[in-house]
Amino acid sequence: MRILLVEDDEDVGDAIARRLRGDGHALDWLKDGEEADDVLKYQPFDLVILDIGLPGMDGFSVLQGLRSRGDRCPVLMLTARSDIEDRVTGLDVGADDYMSKPFDFRELDARCRVLLRRTQSVTTSTTTLGKLVFDRSAKRALLDDIQVHLPNREYRLLEILMGNIGKVLTKEQIGAQLFDFDDDAGANAIELYIGRLRRKLGEALTIRTVRGMGYVAEPNDANA
Repeated sequence: MRILLVEDDEDVGDAIARRLRGDGHALDWLKDGEEADDVLKYQPFDLVILDIGLPGMDGFSVLQGLRSRGDRCPVLMLTARSDIEDRVTGLDVGADDYMSKPFDFRELDARCRVLLRRTQSVTTSTTTLGKLVFDRSAKRALLDDIQVHLPNREYRLLEILMGNIGKVLTKEQIGAQLFDFDDDAGANAIELYIGRLRRKLGEALTIRTVRGMGYVAEPNDANA
């Protein structure tokens, strides 16, 4: 998934970035509120992790701008303050969740998973299609009860497809969620990952190429 982290503390930001990138997410890290506000005007994200105390523009103002443009992207707010007023203000402005520093990274992971499922309108952490079981909480895919080896990028591509069963996704839509600004992703990168998934999943999941449009993942009726 494509995540924007807006955090000016180097240590905290680096720790979050390494954690989420290690989980295979495409993550862009900005340290200035005004810069984040500018980027959010043209680049969609699946989740924004937003600190309150930022240079240039505070997190509340960035969030207000996002919501005023009609962007419903889930926002997880971070703050070093424990004041209840900050929590109330953030939630009133449109935050979806709130965490105070310091925090346990396991809790951060869990909260991110919940908000990302909301992005894809997925209500449960597990999706089953015939012989294929996709478990977001455990970050694994099982085929005939055997775990499928999926490097991070392949896992995240499958996550995107499983969250959009029956919907045609263009390469641009997939790339926007799969790669961040710093990724050197060639024109054939998505085709490469799609091909790898097809070989590993076999007939358990049909990933169909829609000529001139993109790809659509569909359950195999024979295995349903």
